[in-house]
Amino acid sequence: MNRSRIILLVEDNADDIELTLRAFEKSNIVNDIIVARDGEEALDYLFATGSYADRDPRRLPEVVLLDLKLPKIDGLDVLRRIRTDERTRRLPVVILTSSTEEQDVLSSYDRGANSFVQKPVDFAEFLDAARHLGLYWLVLNQTSPNGAEQGDTK
Repeated sequence: MNRSRIILLVEDNADDIELTLRAFEKSNIVNDIIVARDGEEALDYLFATGSYADRDPRRLPEVVLLDLKLPKIDGLDVLRRIRTDERTRRLPVVILTSSTEEQDVLSSYDRGANSFVQKPVDFAEFLDAARHLGLYWLVLNQTSPNGAEQGDTK
């Protein structure tokens, strides 16, 4: 493969970002990981606007790991925007959150999440979860033909 596959991590908690990056590193997940620290930054990245206006909008991440409780634009609204845009509607989105609320699970799936994963508190468990996420979404899962490397839609 000529270009590395991208993971978009949308997380505002610095400790959770560090934990996730360490878990991926220990799991030998060597993909490019883009970190967006709020919902607005995530949408700017995905749609090549704002500080990401120079990014090639056709090069999408292989998977989005999306927290729910985010500043500026919350995770459910980010998910809604992803699913309502033709360019990103088939993009795999995994909700990765500390929430245990049943309503968050229901709302996530209602808005088109592909998976809902509660962040384990224990590092060893988190490491195992990250390894499984990486294995499934980056190796085993077959993405949509117009997923990560889309052409122009116009």
